[in-house]
Amino acid sequence: MALARVARSLLHAPIYQSRKRRLVDSIVAQLRPDDHVLDVGCGSGIIGQGILQDPRCPPGVRVRGLEHRPRENCRIEVDAYEGDQFPYPDDEYDAVLLADVLHHEPEPRGLFSEAVRVSRRLVIVKDHKIDGPLAHWRLSLIDWAANAPYGIPCLYRYNTLSEWRDWPGPHGLELIHEETSMTLYPPVINLLFGRRLHYLAVYGLPAEAVARRPA
Repeated sequence: MALARVARSLLHAPIYQSRKRRLVDSIVAQLRPDDHVLDVGCGSGIIGQGILQDPRCPPGVRVRGLEHRPRENCRIEVDAYEGDQFPYPDDEYDAVLLADVLHHEPEPRGLFSEAVRVSRRLVIVKDHKIDGPLAHWRLSLIDWAANAPYGIPCLYRYNTLSEWRDWPGPHGLELIHEETSMTLYPPVINLLFGRRLHYLAVYGLPAEAVARRPA
């Protein structure tokens, strides 16, 4: 068992590092000085830590995590929450990050609505996307490989591009940046499990949209 854990760690390390660098690139480009960022489902906090350590990160940026079961030795400060509602008031954060979280959530639209509620300016979504031959099978395989060793349940439910593009409408959000293909992993792995299987969207909350937000 110990040998298997070591082998898994060696296999996952370059994949996670490559993914982290690519996501940090996209996220940091959207931030402003003194932004307060919430990383929902932050896990070990590796993305938040990567944002703060990136030399291009604007000055004064802070990142806080939110998890149902915070991990020990998380790399960023993290809050625990139970139930459906985040433990924050409206408009508490400048940007809310949902990185590969929604496809694990039984009620993903409810989680998305909470992200919109506590954000003042941006909601950033990175998730899986069904696109290309055997897409659902390939996504299910990488989803299982990344999460099963850590006891994270997989629902194997993924959206198409057109389904993702329906998400911002009910909230009055503006799609201000979109990536429909991503080079997330080392070359061979990216060929099979990257590119069009991944999606990133940055949604903006203009002042008029916030004013129209339903109670």
